[in-house]
Amino acid sequence: MAYVDPVELLWRDADGDPRQGLSVDAIVRAGIEVADAEGLSGLSMRKVAERLGFTTMSLYRHVPSRDHLVDLMRDTAIGALPPPATSAPPLGTFAPPPGAAALSRSAAAPSPDAADPTPSAAAPSSRSRAGGTGAAGEETDEGADAVPARSAEKADTVAAKAAERVGVRAAGGWREELEGCLRQSWELRKRHPWLAEIRGTRHLPGPNAVAVYDRLLGILSGAGLAPARTVAAADLLGRFVDAEALRLVEVAAAERASGVGEEEWWGARDSLYERLSAYPVVTALWEAGAWDEPADPFEFGLARLLDSIELLVGDETCDETCGVCGTPLPGAMTGRPRAYCSRACRQRAYRERRARR
Repeated sequence: MAYVDPVELLWRDADGDPRQGLSVDAIVRAGIEVADAEGLSGLSMRKVAERLGFTTMSLYRHVPSRDHLVDLMRDTAIGALPPPATSAPPLGTFAPPPGAAALSRSAAAPSPDAADPTPSAAAPSSRSRAGGTGAAGEETDEGADAVPARSAEKADTVAAKAAERVGVRAAGGWREELEGCLRQSWELRKRHPWLAEIRGTRHLPGPNAVAVYDRLLGILSGAGLAPARTVAAADLLGRFVDAEALRLVEVAAAERASGVGEEEWWGARDSLYERLSAYPVVTALWEAGAWDEPADPFEFGLARLLDSIELLVGDETCDETCGVCGTPLPGAMTGRPRAYCSRACRQRAYRERRARR
């Protein structure tokens, strides 16, 4: 068959009437049925063709290879996830609930979006801030006296945007929404264990996979994480769900191959347990019943990851204020944290330190 762009295949429009002979959608549905029954290792174009009642070569006119089929199956399975109950805010947008702007400036977490990237707004010159210089080039005191008045207006703007972020996190319940999203992915992998068997870093995402990823990024971004940390956290959470699902696949495969359950197999390893008495920590935990009722691996890992992200959110949105006028400071993405909101405040602090000497 002629070359088919795998991206175009994944992002194609839906097939027409599924009753009209062989189609991509029919092949994908049959492939999912085979993988659900036999795992990804049992999937082949021949078995899919047999299930559909066609020759193997006829499938290749629609799907070029098994790898293409796996990508199509993955995106189709992900498309069965229910839509989110609430919509996460798009990246970088925050919609405050009623009363959010009334939050105290001292309690509001500053938003990185509050800093205007233009030099004129983010860092006015000392001449415009301090009110000019004297005849001999010395600074006048006008700027130092005017700093509190000008900084109050800036504080109102920064605090309002910070309050928006706090309000969104409180009203949207980002942790609950994130947990719900991950649990949906977990349940999907329990229904289709072969999803966790898809290994490698070069499987193209389709529209359904990108939509779920976009939702996950929106939740994390709306919680207040910086862009790079948003992506890193989303990727970490995805790998965790896949790793736990793969563990279930491996346990089930070992039980099918041996005909012996997991607990039964480990319970028959008496010769191993006799040797563990030489290890004091293992022995102490054993005697304390640490393995009698082990924590559910997925539940334990999910809770710890959510706790860690919550701490990270708090770390990124902690209150930092100017050491002179008290204006909330945007969190520094890189480099040293800022101590003053402007050059005028930095100069005023310098003069105060010299006066105390």
